[in-house]
Amino acid sequence: MSRALAVFHGRFGRATVYRLNRPFNTHAHREGHLIFQVGGAPARIRVGEETGLLDEAVVIAVNPWEPHNFLPTDVDDGAFFFVLYVNAEWFAPPGFSGRRLSFGRTRIPRTPPIARHVDRAAALVCGEPSPTRLDTELRELIAACHEESWAEAGAIRVETQLTDFRVRKSIKLISETGGADTALDEIARQSGLSRPHFYKLFREQTGVTPNLYLNTLLMEKALDCVVTSESPMADIASELGFSCQSVFTRFFAGNVGMAPTEYRRAAKVLRA
Repeated sequence: MSRALAVFHGRFGRATVYRLNRPFNTHAHREGHLIFQVGGAPARIRVGEETGLLDEAVVIAVNPWEPHNFLPTDVDDGAFFFVLYVNAEWFAPPGFSGRRLSFGRTRIPRTPPIARHVDRAAALVCGEPSPTRLDTELRELIAACHEESWAEAGAIRVETQLTDFRVRKSIKLISETGGADTALDEIARQSGLSRPHFYKLFREQTGVTPNLYLNTLLMEKALDCVVTSESPMADIASELGFSCQSVFTRFFAGNVGMAPTEYRRAAKVLRA
């Protein structure tokens, strides 16, 4: 039942409209993340330690690298969601003087101005937008959500600081290998840490586990291969270090909500 109705990749990141009826694994993105319900039953979204209902009255905002997952309430018919994955450099380029892409809170009221932006942007994604028009509409929507997220004082999510040189080395090693067959115990050893100390220190420094960090980078590679190439899924699975295509498909579906073949069917790349 879960399927992609429209998917666009561009300089802004990704803009998608999904029909979803299956839960996701806990995962993260390097991008900022905005989720809007646009039809059907509400869903439950867990961001960090906070779980709440997503309906048409709210927007869920997820900061880069913030662990989250999705739990549908209607597993038969599913519901419709407009989902954005926002490239931080596109939103706040070098030299930008305002706040960078960090949302002040997870649950944002879907104010009338935001609702109007959602309707226009979702309609564009479901049509055949020009890169310029979609870029402009998405920037206005994301800026409105960003501003609203900081509109009320409250508990602000604190960014972790990457200060330990051994964690920085481990991140470099994971980025250089970054396959499904990457051995994190070996990464720990090469970084000069015991396995327990590595896992504890990595999470303290980054806010995510080494497994989640690796899966995020691996998912980025998987999306790129699925969308920008015509390679068979079995070849992509092998290239990314998966033991077989079915294991790759389960991994992809657990992070995106649908099989890679279904995602590829709907995906388009916008060239500015």
